[in-house]
Amino acid sequence: MAFLDNSGDIILDAVLTDTGRMRLAKGDGSFKITKYALADDEIDYSLYDSSHPSGSAYYDLEILMSPILEAFTNNTSSMKSKLISIPRTNLLYLPVIKLNEMIDASAKMSPDYRAFLCAVDRDSEDVFGYVNNEPRAGILHGENINAGSYCRLDQGLDTTEISPRFTIDHDLVETQYIVEIDNRFGQLVSLKGKSAAVSYIDDDNVASYYLSLATDRDFVRENTERDADIRTQVIDGPRGTLIEFRLRSSLELNTSRYLFDKLGSEATIEVDGTTFSFQYIDSIVRVSGATTGYGVDVPVRFVKVT
Repeated sequence: MAFLDNSGDIILDAVLTDTGRMRLAKGDGSFKITKYALADDEIDYSLYDSSHPSGSAYYDLEILMSPILEAFTNNTSSMKSKLISIPRTNLLYLPVIKLNEMIDASAKMSPDYRAFLCAVDRDSEDVFGYVNNEPRAGILHGENINAGSYCRLDQGLDTTEISPRFTIDHDLVETQYIVEIDNRFGQLVSLKGKSAAVSYIDDDNVASYYLSLATDRDFVRENTERDADIRTQVIDGPRGTLIEFRLRSSLELNTSRYLFDKLGSEATIEVDGTTFSFQYIDSIVRVSGATTGYGVDVPVRFVKVT
């Protein structure tokens, strides 16, 4: 991976993914580009200078000359901020997705790590899950999935200029979500313990779950709270839908230290006066809206007491 010199014109810099190369190699006509996406991850819009002394032609010159990354195949590292086209011209605000840690104590991240900790087996749940026999915030139980914390994300217009008592326009409501997680580490489950169906696992072992308001009510539902002053909401304006989930640790993390030895690190934690050693792997769960493409990365640390 490297930067491209953008001081001149770059017409096109593209590479095929592993799947694209496989289909092209078949030579049977199955390689056809039918869809594509655009993103602006590398653009710093604060460089736009509307006071440039040379006039409007130079307002965005610094942006246009910024170096950009050369194309690379790892889909988990590229295109986090996808661009969308909306024909309507009367929109002042676009919907966002925000992690809701205010709904209750079980939805909070760990204050010590600013991430959710997923205890991958019962021993780890016993050590991390409780302190002074009280549940510890931000601990996902990877084996006993009916206990512990959970993740909740809310969608809507995050503005105080429009009352949440208004109904969000139907074309701005996220009715489908895409949740991506490294399939080697864990799987998605509902708060009722129902496993989500994997839609696709790519060549990087990233599993994608497509969850719909119409068919996956255990995960996705409407946010019916319309109170403007309630302290359990993170969306200040009109609210759309929400998604809730827990994580089940993979069989490999639950029963083996192999991935922890290969990808993880070691640390210690003191619980009720006793010091425990543990291994951990830092990862993320990416939640994206299928309508707007807005995405949120939820930090997750998988932990195993040694």
